[in-house]
Amino acid sequence: MSHPLYRKIVVKVGTNVISSSSGELDLRILSQLAGQIALLRERGTEVLLVSSGAVGAGRSIVELPEDLGPVAARQVLSSTGQIRLINTYAELFSKHGHRTAQILVTKSDFRDRLHYLNIRTCLSALLEQRIIPVINENDAVSVTGLMFTDNDELSGLIASMMHVDAHIILSHVDGLFDMTDSETNPRIIRTVDTSTKHFHQYIRPGKSEFGRGGMLTKCHIAQKLTRFGITVHIANGRTPGVLLDILDGRETGTRFIAQKPVYGRKRWIAHSEGLEKGAVVVNGGAEEALRSPERANSLLPVGIESVTGTFFKGDIIKICSEAGDAIGYGMAQYGSEKTRQLAGKKGEKPLIHYDYLYIVP
Repeated sequence: MSHPLYRKIVVKVGTNVISSSSGELDLRILSQLAGQIALLRERGTEVLLVSSGAVGAGRSIVELPEDLGPVAARQVLSSTGQIRLINTYAELFSKHGHRTAQILVTKSDFRDRLHYLNIRTCLSALLEQRIIPVINENDAVSVTGLMFTDNDELSGLIASMMHVDAHIILSHVDGLFDMTDSETNPRIIRTVDTSTKHFHQYIRPGKSEFGRGGMLTKCHIAQKLTRFGITVHIANGRTPGVLLDILDGRETGTRFIAQKPVYGRKRWIAHSEGLEKGAVVVNGGAEEALRSPERANSLLPVGIESVTGTFFKGDIIKICSEAGDAIGYGMAQYGSEKTRQLAGKKGEKPLIHYDYLYIVP
């Protein structure tokens, strides 16, 4: 038996992978995936499974009136469908002698360091007990600002949090395709180095038929995770044996090459978009210093032009350019009131130290 390529992975399964053409759960595909994950566990790889599909499962259970609003419809379908989804996983994994646990989260569960660490402790304990965590967004209560962009974002956060070796995104397509020459005969891109290759040119707009995500979101997550030393794969989850092929090192789908790893609080801060308590606008000189590839720089008050919102020491804040673009996120070393007093002054302590600063690529 060959040794697996990775020892700890996150597998994200998209709605279109485990759904039939009618949107209901595809038990044949679910059974194949459960069998592969069970085999990987027996070979020594720890697996965290992030699975969509609750809303689709709910469609096969509940028939809703046409006048029910979209938010209420999603809540009803997800809350009823989640039971069927997790029971299906539990039954399929039990056939292979493996236990499962259900973890439902919202974006607000990652709003501060304590919540973040509590979730990590729970997932670590489950892995230690050889239990397969099945993680999903709690769609019954996740509405508007509480929602992740999709489960690609959630799974990326879990991958970063758990310091995995690889993040495997299973979609209903074979990978990232180069369609710049011919859209009728596109070429699959087998390897992407996000430090040198600009992948946006290969992506066409569009979303999944049933899910909320698209290839652009997946590639952005891949770009972020590779900066943390995590290899990312995008592959077709409906291909038989796809997980085994990836962990055996076979050329499957698209692989995003891991860079030098980043650890600690930066990982949490990197996923804080939408959870910030305030923002600062910096001048051009500060922006250039923060983005410098040659030197690590902290954010000093002298480079701050303006402050918005109310925040306190330890809160996450956003750093914006004069044009309004997000430069990065960081942990404030003092509050918004003091920041306003010190803005533009030289010789003051950093508002954000480099160790607690994440710059958007």
